[in-house]
Amino acid sequence: MKQNFWTKCLAVALLIIGLGLVFNQQIADFLVKEMTRSSLTQKTVTVTQKKGDFNFKKVKQASSTTIAKESVINQATGMIGKISFPAVNLKLPIFYGISNANLLRGAGTMKADQKMGQGNYALAGHHMNNPDILFSPLAKAKVGELVYLTDGKKVYTYRLFKRKTINKDQIQVIDDIPNQKLLTLITCDPIPGVARTPLRILLQGQLQQVAKLNQQTRKLFE
Repeated sequence: MKQNFWTKCLAVALLIIGLGLVFNQQIADFLVKEMTRSSLTQKTVTVTQKKGDFNFKKVKQASSTTIAKESVINQATGMIGKISFPAVNLKLPIFYGISNANLLRGAGTMKADQKMGQGNYALAGHHMNNPDILFSPLAKAKVGELVYLTDGKKVYTYRLFKRKTINKDQIQVIDDIPNQKLLTLITCDPIPGVARTPLRILLQGQLQQVAKLNQQTRKLFE
């Protein structure tokens, strides 16, 4: 009986939140911001501690329903690092895998075996109506700008050398390239009036430096 009571309470809470989101996009944006902020304060975990989802076809739009559910039930895998892109004012947690729960909080890794500073480190994120949350700021990114990653121990600095629009099926862009240490960032490239765009913004950078995370470099991610 007690379990049924709390299940009903949760269902009612989700319904109320969901109805609110339908009529007020600002609430949805607020909840996404709060989920991101909360995740950034958590302790970094190692990849081996978590299982990830790398099925691109399972990724859903950031709808009011999914946002409402995730604001109550945390199904994210745990933060494995952070990304900072000062030029576009982007600071997000990085999660292992591209589950919907992960992508509503920050960036998700696109391959199971990738490591920062090695190969082609690929991250995906949602492009939202609000230009300031999740991967939306990447729309303003320019070639030559610096992007920083951290795994909680080191800071990896990349300089962007490529920006282009690609089709969602061009997944070969995340493949490793021999003798190159790359960062690949991918988000939707919205088309006015089209609900599910087939286009993606692709940004790629080359590794410039690896340094220990210290008091000064930590500020990049705070």
